[in-house]
Amino acid sequence: MIPIYPLKKGEGLPEKLRSRSQLTQKDVSAAVAEILAAVRARGDEALYEYEERFDHADLRKAGLAVTRGEIEAAYRAVEPALVETLRRSRDNIIAFHEKQLEKTWVDFQEGSALGQLVRPLARAGVYVPGGTAPLSSSVLMNALPAKVAGVSSIAMCTPPGPDGSINPAMLVAADLCGIQEIYKVGGAQAIAALAFGTKTIRPVDKIVGPGNLYVANAKRAVYGFVGIDMVAGPSEVLIVADETANPRYVAADLLSQAEHDKVAAPILITTSEALAAAVQAELPAQLAALPRAEIARAALENNGAILLAEDLDTAFDLANLVAPEHLELCIADAFSHLGKVRNAGACFLGHFSPEPLGDYFAGPNHVLPTSGTARFFSPLTVQDFLKRTSIVYYSREKLASSYEDIARFARAEKLEAHARSAEIRFLDGEKEG
Repeated sequence: MIPIYPLKKGEGLPEKLRSRSQLTQKDVSAAVAEILAAVRARGDEALYEYEERFDHADLRKAGLAVTRGEIEAAYRAVEPALVETLRRSRDNIIAFHEKQLEKTWVDFQEGSALGQLVRPLARAGVYVPGGTAPLSSSVLMNALPAKVAGVSSIAMCTPPGPDGSINPAMLVAADLCGIQEIYKVGGAQAIAALAFGTKTIRPVDKIVGPGNLYVANAKRAVYGFVGIDMVAGPSEVLIVADETANPRYVAADLLSQAEHDKVAAPILITTSEALAAAVQAELPAQLAALPRAEIARAALENNGAILLAEDLDTAFDLANLVAPEHLELCIADAFSHLGKVRNAGACFLGHFSPEPLGDYFAGPNHVLPTSGTARFFSPLTVQDFLKRTSIVYYSREKLASSYEDIARFARAEKLEAHARSAEIRFLDGEKEG
């Protein structure tokens, strides 16, 4: 089901893992471009047509916007215990992200003031996928950093079911986040609406949230009209484990990612041959009890791997090459090895910190870089919803001590007007203005 690769010292990753960041998928750019152009030109009318075509929902009578009555009905439909769980998760996420807040600062010196003005975006768009897995957790993770940052206006788009409804737990999650605009629009057409605006949906400054191939391509296409968080690919977990790890726990953690998608990647790197064999044997037994067994099995067979490393240093070298979205350290004294982690979206330490802890409850964001992009991308944070404006003030006396350097620098770059802009305030008997 999942192969074991014994690796020698200095040997690199198997080919299936080396090529993961270059996964080839069918080109949908032409179809996406057509959708974007249609929504930009025809607005709501195009949205109605695409929702009927793709989501089989006729929204012309009820409209695109979720009503307050639908939200109140959602609270009645969701178990009170789940509502409380959503509240506790929300509070944990807020508490974590509040620590990321930045403040405006100014450094006053004699004759000058330099600093940074920090302001939130005015309006953000949150995209939440629908389909077989109603991701109320993604509502919380994408919206709450924006709320903490001070974004005053948030619009959420998510695809409706054929009856025009949205999953009740997702509506409750949105309400608990204070989202006042929820729209029944999915796919590339939702991204177009958020980017360009329609009669019903006002344009936003930045779009965040995961989605399928069409959504990912649409986000790429509208970048520049609006900001985006990242283009997320298939999910992945990489577990570094030694002989102290419990094979049942490790197998369960691998399956927790495998059930996401057939192209998800569950990877184990271990120094223990016995653990590798035990995990390999344990996976089929746990898989048989999963409702999404078919999806998880495909992920294990197509993208899963167990790598046998000679020592933990080698294991960490391999993990850093993968640069996984989720990294679990199921090893003795995990904190002492944390310094070896260079590339990972999120790191889970110890035998009782499974990856779903980060997905739902602990507080750090679960919107993470995938497919090796943890080499240069970071998780979604409050900073993604903040803008920074540099502050520069010089007095006449301070500029007088610097203008010759400025002019010299400008002329070295053959930009004469730049030089004269600095000089004009001091040449030809100019007085202070």
